[in-house]
Amino acid sequence: MQKRLIRKLDLEMLLSRIEPHPSPRPSLEQYTIPADVAATMLYIVAYTYNDVIDKTVLDLGCGTGRLALGAAFLGAKQAIGVDVDKTAVKTAFKNAEKTGLKDKVQWIIADIDAIQGKVDVVLQNPPFGVQKRKADRKFLEKALEAGNRIYSLHKSSRRDKAFIKKLRTSGTRIVPVSPSPFIRGFIQRCNGRIRAVYAMVMTVPHMFSFHTKRRHEFLVDLYVIERK
Repeated sequence: MQKRLIRKLDLEMLLSRIEPHPSPRPSLEQYTIPADVAATMLYIVAYTYNDVIDKTVLDLGCGTGRLALGAAFLGAKQAIGVDVDKTAVKTAFKNAEKTGLKDKVQWIIADIDAIQGKVDVVLQNPPFGVQKRKADRKFLEKALEAGNRIYSLHKSSRRDKAFIKKLRTSGTRIVPVSPSPFIRGFIQRCNGRIRAVYAMVMTVPHMFSFHTKRRHEFLVDLYVIERK
């Protein structure tokens, strides 16, 4: 039975309370997913595809826990967050306590290769492969092995400033787009099928010494994927 609809504003407010990583490492591309992007992603998962409420949800590379905690807040039957970084998972546990969701999320410190078994849904904001090429492929492979439905964020190849402006000023902040030919082919080879792709704007603050701007704005694509 459908539970009550949670307002997106309430979800975003909860996610904005979640502390970021205290000492992120560029080699792991530990950028905390912005609250607005996480809320938009989770809202699509929960209310467009009905894939949160009463589902078992796995957050691969969970970082400090925004996607797992957001899923728990929206009514997941069980939420599990996995990350190789001990500091990230400890911060996620503290965030679970802070948000009153401690009993609704299980945290695991491990490489994603250690994950066994099946879940209903996989959520992930994987490394984009900027620091380590092909880093996102490992996450897609594991997600398709573990989940029936996968929601995965990937950096877009689009650089159109007018398109970014259109997204920023649109009411929904999302636009359906075509998938990357490479990602589509890779997913097909991993026995998956793309149902939809949505473009969103992501903004990250100055975090590392090699950053040259106070904030960096770029496009990301949310892939909705099914296992065949």
